[in-house]
Amino acid sequence: MKRKDKIVLQNIEIEAVAAEGNALAHVDGKVLFVPQCIPGDIVDVRLTKKRSGFMEGIVVNMVKPSDLRVEPFCEHYGVCGGCKWQSLPYNLQLEYKQQQVVDQLTRIGHLELPEITPILGSEEIKYYRNKLEFTFSNRRWLLTGEDPEQVTGAERLGLGFHISGFFDKVLDIKQCHLQAEPSNEIRNFIKAYAIENNLTFFDLREQTGYLRNMIVRTASNGDVMLIVVFAYEDTQARSALLDAVKSKFPQISSLHYVINGKRNDSISDLDCIKYYGDDCIYDTMEDIKFRIGPKSFYQTNSKQAYRLYSVVRDFANLKGNEVLYDLYTGTGTIGLFLSSKAKKVVGIEYVKEAIDDAKINAENNGITNSFFYAGDMKDMLTGKFIEENGQPDIVVLDPPRAGIHADVAKVLLEAAPKRMVYVSCNPASQARDLAILSEKYRITAVRPVDMFPHTHHVENVVALELK
Repeated sequence: MKRKDKIVLQNIEIEAVAAEGNALAHVDGKVLFVPQCIPGDIVDVRLTKKRSGFMEGIVVNMVKPSDLRVEPFCEHYGVCGGCKWQSLPYNLQLEYKQQQVVDQLTRIGHLELPEITPILGSEEIKYYRNKLEFTFSNRRWLLTGEDPEQVTGAERLGLGFHISGFFDKVLDIKQCHLQAEPSNEIRNFIKAYAIENNLTFFDLREQTGYLRNMIVRTASNGDVMLIVVFAYEDTQARSALLDAVKSKFPQISSLHYVINGKRNDSISDLDCIKYYGDDCIYDTMEDIKFRIGPKSFYQTNSKQAYRLYSVVRDFANLKGNEVLYDLYTGTGTIGLFLSSKAKKVVGIEYVKEAIDDAKINAENNGITNSFFYAGDMKDMLTGKFIEENGQPDIVVLDPPRAGIHADVAKVLLEAAPKRMVYVSCNPASQARDLAILSEKYRITAVRPVDMFPHTHHVENVVALELK
């Protein structure tokens, strides 16, 4: 649609919550998707996209808010791209997430399902994350009412989260309710220090500026890790900043920095250099201590991760004499968590650094029955690999959002383990994969788990048994 052709639909009543966190209404026989609405809202909507089968739009006027609405707790709600469901009561968030899982498994996978176990809600719905990444920008997002001509100098600088749809714009965050202190205090201190000492914020368009990103990681025992990413080396400026942070926040037990001169923000291929303290922090699940380094993958909701893994353990129904394959093992968390109940654990993961962490975690915990391998899953999981490592009795799958490769599904069908447990952060791709595996397997249990309150994201665990 051209800008001059923008259409405003009036008095539209929102009917339900749809996929990807959008709300849904019907207008003249077409589906209309609208963000940041909840069922019962009556709104005026400006169309942004019009296709033969659906439309998309944004709210330009709240005619009558839904009786279900609750007051958002964050001052950045509506502008920040996270926590979009704050206005929806948590019990309804869980309802819609469970329905999303059912819809995707039945409509995409056309799967026969047992009775779904009720979704496992998060015990903490604020301050539940153990990791946040913030971006420095000299082009912060200007709020409604701000005059671009009047916002100059330091007022243009932002340290926060990217605005959806604008790669070079960052919303300056005053307080984020996702991670406990000292997360906000550290971020606000660094921003104030940088402005006071004339340290330049990065310009993503021009690829100029000194400060790029910062990552705060926290552990359940109170330990804090900070990683600051600089665009280039300036030893004096870098040391002065890190010394100031170290002095202000003695609770930071692991302080690192990265020099990133690339055109993208990824640091997975760069060296994280320890400036002060420990190489890592640790988190504990039952009697297992997990090492978390600067680049380690670890579930960002620690308490809920324990409950998720407990569901996996229940579904796996290990007796103690099984060979367990943990595919897409990451740093080995699920495999090691289950290792005491299995005869042998075999983990495979694409990222070598994650496998290095998995091996260290096994050694640190005195776990001797777990073996980890790095490589592309479709290349690693072959008949020869299974011959060398043992026929799997049980397989746990926890792939990325895209799901498993067709070659992996083929090998699993050929290996025919007695049981599988499929953990997914994307029920849509999970449904597709389960449809393939249904050639030999039936679904015996399904349980969604909410890892990210106030978002549309949902984790889902499915148990499979050989027919």
